[in-house]
Amino acid sequence: MYLFLFMLSFTLTYLIKNYAIKKSLVAEVNERSSHSVPTPHGGGIAIAVTWFVGLAYLFFVDKIESSLYYALMFGVLLSVVSYLDDLYELSAKLRLVTQAAVALGGMWALGGLHILDFGVFSIENSIFTNLFAFFMIIWFINLYNFLDGINGYAGSEALFLSIAGFMLFSGWHFIVLAVAVFGFLYWNFGNAKIFMGDVGSTLLGYNIAIFTIYYANQDAANLWVWIILFGLFWFDATLTLFRRYKNGEKLSQAHKKHAYQRLTQAGWSHTKVVLYATGVNILLFCLVYLLPSIWITFLLSLILLYSIMKFVDYKKAF
Repeated sequence: MYLFLFMLSFTLTYLIKNYAIKKSLVAEVNERSSHSVPTPHGGGIAIAVTWFVGLAYLFFVDKIESSLYYALMFGVLLSVVSYLDDLYELSAKLRLVTQAAVALGGMWALGGLHILDFGVFSIENSIFTNLFAFFMIIWFINLYNFLDGINGYAGSEALFLSIAGFMLFSGWHFIVLAVAVFGFLYWNFGNAKIFMGDVGSTLLGYNIAIFTIYYANQDAANLWVWIILFGLFWFDATLTLFRRYKNGEKLSQAHKKHAYQRLTQAGWSHTKVVLYATGVNILLFCLVYLLPSIWITFLLSLILLYSIMKFVDYKKAF
């Protein structure tokens, strides 16, 4: 079945690529682009279709808990609206309303976030924990979209998180996500033949947020496990947003100031950035896997990520 899902993603991506070229559905070069020639987009449809087919299979054979299944399936609405946004550039208000609705649906399916454990104290007030979960889902959706800017970057992050999730938690849904992404990544890595578009990046961000909440409800420390594993993306996106705000920049304006963008501006190839990012992700996984204290692990991960940002600043000033 997993081989079938890989072939489905691989073949759909190929067909979507050819259709997009035929219909001139390409991502044009603009001030935010890291590519130099118009490139077909919408490859995330292949990820989404394969992902939801795989989820349905797992549900049918009783290999996924129903609450997680229903929470993840709310991503169908997000994928549809995101694809329409890829085609017609929907209003920011409509996108945000959709993201909020999907976030609420996912939280409802999971029963919300039960507890926030900060080591020295914990919060069990459902209003606070669910507000945190709600905004975290929306932030993960958008930051994943922000970080989808160079060949293979968003796909390789999803592949890493899928493998790491399977090694730590053993859920078959991680294998479904891995093969769905891998089939697309063949066409996107290196000299990209197609981009995933919002239909892929927003769905991946949503999935990671749902995984975070679902496993945090099993063990409060797992919230920090996922935050550490996803650190390369959220740290870059959050720090960049804060620095732009501090500089008085218009936050809605397109830019090329994320760490991965500045490294390409400094002369690094897309492949080099992705490979180094993969190396950082492996280090983050090793910290999670080997160290007994989640708080020491979190502190060391922050030091590592901050050091990387200072290195990027040295290569290319913010």
